[in-house]
Amino acid sequence: MFELDARRSLAPAVPTPALASEEEEPPSRPRRHPTWHDVPEEQWQDWRWQMQHAIRSVRQLRRLLRLSREELEAIGRLEGDYKMAIPPYYFSLIDPDDPQDPIRLQSVPSAQEAESASGYALTDPLEEDKDSPVPGLTHRYPDRVLLLTTPNCSMYCRFCTRKRATLTRGGWEAIHPNDERMIDYIRRHPQVRDVIVSGGDPLTLPLPKLRYYLEQLREIPHVDVVRIGTRVPVTLPQRLFDPELIELLESAEKVYVHTHFNHPREITPEASRACRALIKAGIPVNNHTVLLRGVNDDLAIMRELIRGLLRIKVRPYYLFHCDPVVGAGHFRTSIWKGLEIIEGLRGHVSGIGIPTYVVDSPHGGGKIPLMPNYLVSMSDDAVVLRNYEGLLIRYQAEDKPATIRPTATQGVSALLQGDQSVLVPEGNERMARRRASTSRKSRRKGAATGTRSTSSKAAPRIPLPLVPDPAHS
Repeated sequence: MFELDARRSLAPAVPTPALASEEEEPPSRPRRHPTWHDVPEEQWQDWRWQMQHAIRSVRQLRRLLRLSREELEAIGRLEGDYKMAIPPYYFSLIDPDDPQDPIRLQSVPSAQEAESASGYALTDPLEEDKDSPVPGLTHRYPDRVLLLTTPNCSMYCRFCTRKRATLTRGGWEAIHPNDERMIDYIRRHPQVRDVIVSGGDPLTLPLPKLRYYLEQLREIPHVDVVRIGTRVPVTLPQRLFDPELIELLESAEKVYVHTHFNHPREITPEASRACRALIKAGIPVNNHTVLLRGVNDDLAIMRELIRGLLRIKVRPYYLFHCDPVVGAGHFRTSIWKGLEIIEGLRGHVSGIGIPTYVVDSPHGGGKIPLMPNYLVSMSDDAVVLRNYEGLLIRYQAEDKPATIRPTATQGVSALLQGDQSVLVPEGNERMARRRASTSRKSRRKGAATGTRSTSSKAAPRIPLPLVPDPAHS
């Protein structure tokens, strides 16, 4: 519990660090909280120094953030329930003047963690423990297993699904019989092709223990992929400045890294350097984002995050709906918010940047993908599809004679049973550009032939009607 003096007075005023402009594209410039302004650069970029100086108590927090007495007392009550660790690097990304800062919400305890409006909050929401044939290993999908290799993290996220695991203090640094049991289970099950090495965070393991896992998995012939789930590139990128660690990951041959950026401000020069080191070693880097209320449940923020990830060559892979884990209810949005965001990404950012939106379902049901409805209707001959612009398009999938006799009809029905192939909504920008381009080409052709084009006059600015085919609009 925090000290008595934390109850008696508020924290002193805290100088505000220079924050990058909100309009600055990631990777942004480096930041430091004034508390660590005089730390030599060599120490600041040393992951060991970062971990040794991580914020782990309310007493430390009150010296760095303005917290009310009520907040201090509420956070103090939570201190024994869930570990806290925030490296100075990651803490420096917080705007201390903003109580709703998205980096702060992910890392600093909140009184809301003790609340649950619905009462639906689970210790093990994915029922990983129930699908655990040996301690530390979850076997759910036929061809893959999950290994919980450590309870330790570089930072303890406030929305973590595995609070039950990271509550454990310390952890085995030497090879434990349970580690051997997990490897032996994989060795005895040839259907296992994909192994997710997780925790906690496996990149916080001592190198000899991490080497044990990676070398053992490398030598199992039927294991094709080893995925390392880690937030180290985001919260402690300095760990990946260590060439010995990079060499180990490269030598494991089968390794993919799945990391976890949730907000564009997390994409810093240090994070970019860490990801670049992995990519140069031939290790693909994918990203899991959790949809979090107040952090990234905003289309503009999510677009900025996606574009920032692509800029540092990290592929957006999953957008997870926040799990119903104890203490994270205040982060959970509606499903419709997630679908709204995916709708706003499709067609507006590169296709390689569109993550799959999934609910990791309770009762061990696994990941269930969700997406907006692009299949509008269907018949024996064709389907009606919707694109990101709202065009409704008839698509004949099979090369076969029509079986439906055309009928005089309108709307979507005309695409399936009439003679139309597309319905174009009013105000479609692309069709307007197409009309303008056709008009310019017609004028140039008329000038070249010395004839007056009937299209030389600018078309009147009127809403685009529903038309049979965009080529005739």
